Amino acid sequence: MHLIETTLLLLLAVVVSGPLARVTRIALPLVQIALGAGIVLVTGSAVELEPDIFFLLFLPPLLFLDGWRIPKEDLFRDKAVILELALGLVIFTVIGLGFLLWWMIPEMPLAVAFALAAILSPTDPIAVQAIAARAPIPKRLMHILEGESLLNDATGLTCMRLAIAAASTGAFVLTQAVTSFAWLAIVGVASGVLVTWCVNKAKAWVSRRWGEDVGAQILISLLTPFAAYLAAEELHASGILAAVAAGITMSFTERDGAKGQALAMTRVRRAGVWDTVQFAANGLIFVILGEQMPSIMSRAAEVVADTSRPEVWWLAVYVFAIVGALAVLRFVWVWTSLRLTLFRKRQKGPPPKVGLRLTAVMSLAGVRGAITLAGILTVPFTLADGTPMPARTMAIFLAASVIIVSLVLATVALPRLLKGIELPPEPTHEREEDQGRIAAASAALRAIEDASHAMAEGKPNPDLYNDVASRIMVLYRERIESRTHTDEDDVDAARLSDAVERHLRLAGLAAEREELRRLARSRILDEETARKLLREIDLQELRYS
Repeated sequence: MHLIETTLLLLLAVVVSGPLARVTRIALPLVQIALGAGIVLVTGSAVELEPDIFFLLFLPPLLFLDGWRIPKEDLFRDKAVILELALGLVIFTVIGLGFLLWWMIPEMPLAVAFALAAILSPTDPIAVQAIAARAPIPKRLMHILEGESLLNDATGLTCMRLAIAAASTGAFVLTQAVTSFAWLAIVGVASGVLVTWCVNKAKAWVSRRWGEDVGAQILISLLTPFAAYLAAEELHASGILAAVAAGITMSFTERDGAKGQALAMTRVRRAGVWDTVQFAANGLIFVILGEQMPSIMSRAAEVVADTSRPEVWWLAVYVFAIVGALAVLRFVWVWTSLRLTLFRKRQKGPPPKVGLRLTAVMSLAGVRGAITLAGILTVPFTLADGTPMPARTMAIFLAASVIIVSLVLATVALPRLLKGIELPPEPTHEREEDQGRIAAASAALRAIEDASHAMAEGKPNPDLYNDVASRIMVLYRERIESRTHTDEDDVDAARLSDAVERHLRLAGLAAEREELRRLARSRILDEETARKLLREIDLQELRYS
């Protein structure tokens, strides 16, 4: 019963955090962390954070959804810089920060220092999105950060796993490390792709033969990331990469899938369910993170008691030195990566200059989050010979403190740096949108004409079918004509006309909804009929909004 009450309390904190963040104008993750800490101070008990369970419950659905929804064209367009950040930057951070920690804290063995550096390398795009809400990050930059975070979690956790193995056994073999990394990555991706492909094929086959159950389809989509994650972990591969690969595979199978693979109602309801899951899971991660903070911070004196610098203020020095080193390492790598990759032009002429402000934004956007804390808590208590793991408590304290400091620093600095930042111009895709609408309308005209002829054949009143078809086809012909003008002014006028029509339709739908509610309150309409008509209006409003 206590677990149920605690879970409900955590969910209530997630609900309250949104309005509090808007009122106080504090970044949402910081509000959620503060609420989590407040819950512990009031109740006196915190959730026992089991890292393996934490990974299983939260990471698969969130990473799956990110892989599913991230624009693939943007991901592949900037694949070079994303891979450089997700792979090269992690290794660069592990080496640079690892040696710094080893030099700065004599009590921390090199392997443990590398493990801490590895788990501090993954970034948290959820926190960045919340922090930048008041000064939105340009889409292209956000897509790069999202793509980086999808991959660097696996890279950082893999490097940490290798460092912990070296610390436990006292040996490190480079060939074994490379082989292990390759297995984790290749088998993890393959597991995610294979599981999702099989699930979608089986789901489509069942739907074609016996029809589609909307509830079952949504539940299958919720279970797919867990299946991919567990399959990869069973093969001792990366479950994180499996979840990401599963999401990307889902997006491709949805786009290229067979007819009837998912009904419109399934897609609408499934999107709503996944939005709720994303909102709740993101919030719970930071609330639980906040719950862990009081117990970690209360052990500050214990952390430094047995070190060569027993003063507590040395912990602040270590934390700010780590945050500064992470920022410098990221700044150097990002600046180099942008110069070599992102701004490289194939056409003639000098490439654009890489601005220091853009580099600073990319550096500060590397905020650490809940994955860092959950990962560092997986460090074993003992070595292979049974002796205590050196500096384990110190590593946990430093990781938690870096998370808080990096969040606060990004909250203060990012909105200011983002004002007026310039990136290579984003393609508007307006021409592609017009071409898509024309092609879709042309296909609809052919289908309506064929269907009306088929329905009218042998019927006593064939003109009725032709009249109805003609009325519908007029709308599609208007759509084609409004987008086939060669004059740019005519095209702009057509787009303005669409915007005006959208606004007027929304006004009309709002009036319809209010009138139906009035009729339902007056008992002129029965409840079931009113609900049906209101749902039709809601679906139309979704189309125009």
